Amino acid sequence: MVAGLREFTARVERNGVDEPVLDAENGEELMHVQPCVSIVLGNRPPESPGTLYISTKKVVWLSDVDRAKGYAVDFLSISLHAVSRDPEAYTSPCIYTQIETEDDEHESDGSDSECNGVLDLSKITEMRLVPSDPNQLDSLFEVFCECAELNPEPIEEEEEEHNWIFSADQLEDDATGEDSEWHVSENPSIGQSNGDHDLARTVLELQINDQRFEDAEEMEHENDGGRH
Repeated sequence: MVAGLREFTARVERNGVDEPVLDAENGEELMHVQPCVSIVLGNRPPESPGTLYISTKKVVWLSDVDRAKGYAVDFLSISLHAVSRDPEAYTSPCIYTQIETEDDEHESDGSDSECNGVLDLSKITEMRLVPSDPNQLDSLFEVFCECAELNPEPIEEEEEEHNWIFSADQLEDDATGEDSEWHVSENPSIGQSNGDHDLARTVLELQINDQRFEDAEEMEHENDGGRH
């Protein structure tokens, strides 16, 4: 289930400074704090400056003006992040992100994310983080990359079952005795299938037939030798 962008207001005060409440029990750690960052959701105007927190699991922005305002998005919901310095794309240099939502079929750039003055975060698919100091963009991008690598996209169970590779060692384990008709290739990976088991079977059958053909040739040569 894609969480997407969500409200986040859970703060804790440490040494006189607010920090977001993290899931420490599951190993979440704070990786970077960047003050004086504005957030832009979709096509809306920038929010008042706040503080950006990047953890090993998510990106959190907390308003410095309104303690009841904040947003968070998991790295698993961020499909793209990049440094944007093109004034035609946006007026200020920023970190640009694309966010996956529950309903990908009705993607929105934010134009229909507000109804009757109420912001619908589930329809926000773009987020920009605008630091007051543009020189911080590269270091922010590096932290984004590092944390994104810590959150690889999970493999669906069905997909994991079908994306399989069988190797020579695995085939040797399945083969029974020296007389087995399975011919094992020296190539460590002789077949790969994305759900197409017929293809893999064809590869094996070709190798089995090749072995039988070699055996037949050997017998023919032996018979010819016996005649002479």
